[in-house]
Amino acid sequence: MDLASTVPSSSSSSSVSSIDTSHDCDSPRGGDADHELLHASVSVSVSSSSSSASIQRILGLIRSEDPDSRLFAAREIRRLTKTSHRCRRHFSQAVEPLVSMLRLLDSPESHHEAALLALLNLAVKYEKNKVSIVEAGALEPIMNFLQSNRPTLQEYASASLLTLSASASNKPIIGANGVIPLLVKVIKHGSPQAKADAVMALSNLSTLSTNLTMILSTKPLSPVLNLLKSSKKSSKTSEKCCSLIESLMVSNEEARTGLVSDEGGVLAVVEVLENGSLQAKEHAVGVLLTLCQSDRSKYREPILKEGVIPGLLELTVQGTSKSRTKAQRLLCLLICSYSPRSEAQPDTIENIVSSLISHIDGDDQSGKAKKMLAEMVQVSMEKSLRHLQERASTLVRP
Repeated sequence: MDLASTVPSSSSSSSVSSIDTSHDCDSPRGGDADHELLHASVSVSVSSSSSSASIQRILGLIRSEDPDSRLFAAREIRRLTKTSHRCRRHFSQAVEPLVSMLRLLDSPESHHEAALLALLNLAVKYEKNKVSIVEAGALEPIMNFLQSNRPTLQEYASASLLTLSASASNKPIIGANGVIPLLVKVIKHGSPQAKADAVMALSNLSTLSTNLTMILSTKPLSPVLNLLKSSKKSSKTSEKCCSLIESLMVSNEEARTGLVSDEGGVLAVVEVLENGSLQAKEHAVGVLLTLCQSDRSKYREPILKEGVIPGLLELTVQGTSKSRTKAQRLLCLLICSYSPRSEAQPDTIENIVSSLISHIDGDDQSGKAKKMLAEMVQVSMEKSLRHLQERASTLVRP
């Protein structure tokens, strides 16, 4: 394709294909999740000697003084780097001129969008470009777009920060530049997509202790819990909400108290434990275990009353290695004085759990352990059903 001959003029720039707003996620690496933009059309592969000439033409256009040429080039870079690692490498030289496009505050919104999307695709699964984008000064304009009253720009800025925050090298820089309070604000007031990307970015950033301290100072628990309650419990958003909540719980009593005092907060975590992905369940049981270990006498009953036992029992058999260990520890903390009012004797329940754990720790995880699991689930389900019926009757009272 001869790109030079197809550069749009000012009158024909509207003929360039419109920006696509759908998103897809990189595979999580090292506990982080990148976020990228997905184009609906089939990408054009760049290969052979002619492709090298095409790449040079596009690089020439992105450095052009003509705004329409830059817009066309940005959209081409975005399209070509959508799925091609090789193209991300070839177009690394476009990072600085694309960041320059972001800095032109008087440019049309479509130009900012095109540059953001191109940079986003350049960064996906390519660590060097992630670092180069931040080093080129992209954070300042991205932060401006994060505060924009235009939902599309805010969503693209949130997605960009999600991708850039997956880089260990970028995490301290992003935190030090004041991005964290802006992300929390987006979680409170942004669009659903912007909220989802913002909480994932915060989850990425929270793995650095200095960032976690800054996150705690913004008191993000309430908006994160609100997002968790409104999200599908099997979604990536719920997983990252629980991941972030787990980080907040570890050393902050205010966050632990806030989770319990928030109506439906503990229940939302229990629902993730029951219905989330394997990784989400691991974070959810981590939240509850941290809560109970910090003050068993204070937090055991608020956890028990949400009917957590059946989900925990299932997790001891079907969860990840970490989930199984955490679920077993939490069961022991919860069951020791489970409930004198339970129709099953406390000693009987303790014995069932003890036997269940001993069999799970052994080689045979299917036969006798599953039978004992069923017995205890039945007892626990009866208690949980009674609790849910009591809650339902309370809700329907005038």
